[in-house]
Amino acid sequence: MNKPVKKPVGVIGLGAMGMGVAMSLLREGFEVHACDVRAEAVQKVVDAGGIAAASPAAMAPLVEVLLTVVVNADQTETVLFGENGAAPHMKPGAVVIASATVSPEFAKALGKRLNDMGLLMIDGPISGGAAKAMSGEMTVMSSGTPAAYAKCEDVLDAIAGKVYRLGDEVGPGSVVKMVNQLLAGVHIAASGEAMALAIRAGANPDQVYEVITNSAGNSWMFQNRVPHILAGDYTPLSAVNIFVKDLGIVLDYAKKNVFPLPLSATAHQMFMSASAAGHGGEDDSAVIKTFPGIKLP
Repeated sequence: MNKPVKKPVGVIGLGAMGMGVAMSLLREGFEVHACDVRAEAVQKVVDAGGIAAASPAAMAPLVEVLLTVVVNADQTETVLFGENGAAPHMKPGAVVIASATVSPEFAKALGKRLNDMGLLMIDGPISGGAAKAMSGEMTVMSSGTPAAYAKCEDVLDAIAGKVYRLGDEVGPGSVVKMVNQLLAGVHIAASGEAMALAIRAGANPDQVYEVITNSAGNSWMFQNRVPHILAGDYTPLSAVNIFVKDLGIVLDYAKKNVFPLPLSATAHQMFMSASAAGHGGEDDSAVIKTFPGIKLP
């Protein structure tokens, strides 16, 4: 006997994280409408039982909950309010779960704009990587009104292993994601520096990885990213330019609040150097390529 189909949910942005979100929702029985600039990504969702949307505007009146799993504030603005944007066409009382990494100020302003249109918003940045997104086990750092949560708790539970409710208004979710990105960026940069030193000193990189992942110097990012370096595979699941942007958000916020962040500033310069050298579109582990005098695997 077939399970009844759950509420219609839209997913805009089918990258490494968005594809996992869409597949997790399908697996849990939701009616999933998918939209992306890449037709092949949409087709993958359709093949799994989803419904293709020609544009955010075309999807908007058909869904009760809309997830924007895009890269930044500009893309969030475009898919919601640009030409063929979703927001003006959504049903009153529908919920937008905004999952891009953006500044807390942008998140708050977005929440007000949507509220003025009769829509609800969850400030819902996500973390955990592509594998956890695909298995429905990622982390959502969220905030929003109880009314917004009431309409989308089942959706959040379907896509995440942990849903943190960080406040009753929009903004705290993006604050915590900003802190997460500070640590993630610094840890990736430090992992690159450590492996560069190991290689320069003549150590076997595979042995170094094995030892460090079983020692106190390990981090989630070291364990996750260094295998990309060892394999010489810089296919971007998360690109160098993501951390140019995200550490930029961190440092902009610190600058406005006159707060020193020396490690973040150094890590940001490392990602900027990698991007300037032509590696911006590569996996963020390519930050190691900025170190001179070493032969990478």
